[in-house]
Amino acid sequence: MSDWIYAVILGVIEGLTEFIPVSSTGMLLLTKQALGLSDPFWDTFAVLIQLGAILAVVVLYFKRLWSIAVLVPTVPRARAFVLSLLVAFLPAAVAGLLLHDVIKQVLFESPQLICVMLIVGGVILLLIDRFAPYPTRRDVMALPLGTSFAIGLFQCLALVPGVSRSGATIVGSMLMGVEKRAAAEFSFLLAIPVMAGAFVVDGWKNRKELMNLGHGELVAVGFLVSFVVALFVIRGMLAIVTRRGYAPFGWLRIVIGGVGLALLFLHKP
Repeated sequence: MSDWIYAVILGVIEGLTEFIPVSSTGMLLLTKQALGLSDPFWDTFAVLIQLGAILAVVVLYFKRLWSIAVLVPTVPRARAFVLSLLVAFLPAAVAGLLLHDVIKQVLFESPQLICVMLIVGGVILLLIDRFAPYPTRRDVMALPLGTSFAIGLFQCLALVPGVSRSGATIVGSMLMGVEKRAAAEFSFLLAIPVMAGAFVVDGWKNRKELMNLGHGELVAVGFLVSFVVALFVIRGMLAIVTRRGYAPFGWLRIVIGGVGLALLFLHKP
């Protein structure tokens, strides 16, 4: 199969899964293994194309982000929101820096763990969708710092492949009384500093590979595909969550994890 096709497939997977609670990292790892992509280039490729998904959030929320940036110097509400995002970002940032090598070298090498966590996370999503506390917070611009910090602690769980960053933050938000759609939007906006930080860390650790890529066209294709797909996914997810909640994503996780475990069992030496 051509490298161009691999680039498109991975771009689609990144765009599809980065913002829905099914773990983009887990899905990319499983996809690379299924396609037999063992070349270190594809690990670096997966990091780079995350920027396409980040750009999709920036484009869709540009007006809100721009208004916040303009109002930060003069409006306390805007400053409070920026501080809220920073507080939610810090726990995972610290944990990621401290545990980066362990996570990459140990947890990322276990497709069985990814599949199990997909199933466990799916069950949790089904339960939280049905039994979450009554929502008392519907405005992502007005979350208390304590709530934001708690959401950030939940986000740390996503350092385990298969957990899902968006899933962890959404579950944490709903347990803190945040309404379903607002939980999704906060997760989208929180993704901007989180994914940008992850890109910087991984980019620095893989700087030698980045300088010697020689695959600029493949990266450009993956970046563009992930950007376009993520644009549609973000809009579609908000519509699904508004009408049906998070149960469809819970069932999707369980199916993917179950099929993955079955395939791993069948191909076990």
